[in-house]
Amino acid sequence: MDRVVFFLHMIGTLALGFYLVLPFILGQAEKLSVSAREGTLNAVGGLNRFAQYGLVLQLLSGGYLLSDGDYSVAWMVVVVVLLLALFAIGGMMGKPLRLASAGMRENRDVSAETSKIRMMSFLLMIVLIVMVFFMVYRRLI
Repeated sequence: MDRVVFFLHMIGTLALGFYLVLPFILGQAEKLSVSAREGTLNAVGGLNRFAQYGLVLQLLSGGYLLSDGDYSVAWMVVVVVLLLALFAIGGMMGKPLRLASAGMRENRDVSAETSKIRMMSFLLMIVLIVMVFFMVYRRLI
């Protein structure tokens, strides 16, 4: 059973890989036409939702793996806080994504929304890198 849950945990990790490339995707989207940017933001919104499902899979499978492992309390607290940060930032990014897509359809200025999206995507990337670091080097804390 442990191997199956670990496999599901790795599948969830692959879903979160989207957050590692997101800042680069959004950086290149600025060079696109308005309609292409709108399509990119719609795709990013769908992929963000997919990554949120991956986070739920991480929460469930990681919780099971925690119950069987010998992890320090400090490590568990750090990992749970980082996971909650990923949930929160990814969820908060949904509203600016919707507003930017709607604003582009209405030919409004969406620079405020796109700057929020870029900032949140960068934060997601950093939090995910820190989380992976603590997963690999769990004996540090």
